[in-house]
Amino acid sequence: MSLFEQLGMIALRRFDPEKSHHLALTALRAGLASLPGPVTSPRLKTTFAGIDMPNPVGLAAGFDKNAEAIPQLSRAGFGFIEVGAVTPRPQPGNPKPRLFRLTEDRAVINRFGFNNDGMEEACNRLARCRHSNHRTEIPIGLNLGANKDSEDRAADFAKVLAHCGNFIDFATVNVSSPNTEKLRDLQGPEALEALLAGVLDARKGLDHNVPVLLKIAPDLSETEIQEIAEVARKSGIDGVIATNTTLSRDGLKSSHKAEAGGLSGRPLFEKSTRVLAQLSRGLGDEVPLVGVGGISSALDAYTKICAGASIVQIYSAMVYQGLSLAPRIARGLDDLLEKDGFESVSEAVGTKRSDWL
Repeated sequence: MSLFEQLGMIALRRFDPEKSHHLALTALRAGLASLPGPVTSPRLKTTFAGIDMPNPVGLAAGFDKNAEAIPQLSRAGFGFIEVGAVTPRPQPGNPKPRLFRLTEDRAVINRFGFNNDGMEEACNRLARCRHSNHRTEIPIGLNLGANKDSEDRAADFAKVLAHCGNFIDFATVNVSSPNTEKLRDLQGPEALEALLAGVLDARKGLDHNVPVLLKIAPDLSETEIQEIAEVARKSGIDGVIATNTTLSRDGLKSSHKAEAGGLSGRPLFEKSTRVLAQLSRGLGDEVPLVGVGGISSALDAYTKICAGASIVQIYSAMVYQGLSLAPRIARGLDDLLEKDGFESVSEAVGTKRSDWL
């Protein structure tokens, strides 16, 4: 991390977390960050669900909810980025405060509740990024959400994809956020099958094939994980993201540990990696996986890959380590793969899955 970034991080911590987040995005759009461009090497280049990526380290949804900083983030060292979640209609989300730093635990709790500008604004911004003058060098995904007061939440996911799908490289069905009441109920087999069928039907009307991913919660039993694996296999989706935030508060020390919402960051690493490994065992090579949850180093990313992830995503660790974490992880991952004799990311996928089962 550069001295400039360190000073910026110190300054941002003087504000409440949500204000800091807003200021960080503003600074990024203003060009105040040093951006290395996509980090890549022959070993790091990978393909996921038919999408070519310069490296397997992506930005998870939630950092850029409204697709405001895509050109800048695409040059920040990531191999791909995911924006959103986006709902059909704009909504303010839950009352503030709704974002909390748990510094002692290297964690974050949020209960945003899908606050966003809605699919019209997001689509306009995504479309501008498809213009030749703003074309990004890395794949851009969109996290699909449902309005809190929707009469048919399952239909909302398909609605957002139909509206924005021509301007993205992949889409994620987010039924695992704990901050919209009863949203996680849609992870049940019957409800999930129907929801995914609607989303995949909406995809047929797009001008190009958009891989559809499913993001699941970490708070699942082995039986529930097996059921989701079966639905993923039967539905024909292109990948699963494991996992979203957790409701667990085991072992936390920070004063904000009792706040309601989803916990992300370091304490989530083991729980999310076990779910990832169990899902990998159930799916084998049929449906590729994205590993997310508690990654704060190249070794963490490598561990996720060896547990069964083809690619990974980060977010919460950047609260403590800055935006430069992405290229640092990518370069470190390259070194770890070389050290163990792997010529590509794909060769390492699942090689130590049994360690987590």
